[in-house]
Amino acid sequence: MGVTRGFTGRERKGADERLPPGQYDTGSSWPVLTAELAPHIDLTTWELAIGGLVEQPTNWTWDELRALPASSYNGDIHCVTTWSKFDTHFGGVSLDTLLEVARPKPEATHIVATATTGYTTNLPIDDVLDGKSWIVWEFDGKPLAQEHGGPVRMLVPHLYFWKSTKWITRIDFLDHDEPGFWERNGYHDRGDPWLEQRYQGDA
Repeated sequence: MGVTRGFTGRERKGADERLPPGQYDTGSSWPVLTAELAPHIDLTTWELAIGGLVEQPTNWTWDELRALPASSYNGDIHCVTTWSKFDTHFGGVSLDTLLEVARPKPEATHIVATATTGYTTNLPIDDVLDGKSWIVWEFDGKPLAQEHGGPVRMLVPHLYFWKSTKWITRIDFLDHDEPGFWERNGYHDRGDPWLEQRYQGDA
């Protein structure tokens, strides 16, 4: 699949200081942009698996996940397609809570997050530990909508939103970087919005 640039300037004079370069405030809207059709997920059979280089490969059912200590994120999100959304409120569980059980091995350096659709994305391990990522199922106090990754998605809000895998079902820890769907199609391996890491070759 080819990737069209179609983005505009790296500098926006007068832009809100909360906006990373090249971004605009989408206000109350939340654009829906996805490379695939939203799947129907049966929560009676759904599981989230964590495997690869971990001491204890573990699966959580929906009920088991919901029984874990709750955590939330309140802040901004940014999409590589240039919109940013301020003051979002997500509810779910910190990935740190799950990793207290799975326990990544010392040699793990990256993860690959996989959706039930087969979509994948890669992330350095430092970008998902220590309160930087969540598994979420609520937005503004309501169940997360299907088109936004509901009933459950990953949330890594300090990176472009393609890294926050919709309809997540698996996380694998690796000792190397392994590009996912968009990364194999030209997007940056990390995706820091403040560094405008949109495409391979960006700083």
